[in-house]
Amino acid sequence: MTVLGILADTHGYFHPDLPDELDGVDHILHAGDVGDPAILDGLEAVAPVTAVFGNIDGTDIRRRTAEYRRLSIDGIDLWMTHIAGRPGAWQQGMGERLRADPPDVFVCGHSHILRVERVEEMDDMLFVNPGACGRQGFHRKKTCLRLTIEDGIARTMDVIHLDE
Repeated sequence: MTVLGILADTHGYFHPDLPDELDGVDHILHAGDVGDPAILDGLEAVAPVTAVFGNIDGTDIRRRTAEYRRLSIDGIDLWMTHIAGRPGAWQQGMGERLRADPPDVFVCGHSHILRVERVEEMDDMLFVNPGACGRQGFHRKKTCLRLTIEDGIARTMDVIHLDE
């Protein structure tokens, strides 16, 4: 069993509850708009981190991350980027790229809107946008996710509401 912490759009803000809320996760995914390298450092003190850069990230973040990351974690094919749109409203050609080779789990950020859904026409791909845990943006609630993978299957997804 593997537990992933998934977050995005910190915009330079390291929420003080993140270490406790992500305690015990095996790996952390940050889907961009990190904002400050100290965010990655703080997360790495909790668990190994895989991150992508977002549109607000400068060279200090871009040197440590990539625009796209595709990796295998505990039998799950996972693809992550920052800007992708959403099912039915993909951006930057993502719909075509995903249809050509859909992962088991696709993670993105940017919208600051928490959204988790299955995409049947893409081999039942799990679409994941964890919302935002930074202070900048129109979102009212800071959120991140905890995904449990067991035997190569995404089993459970927990929403973590920060500030509550």
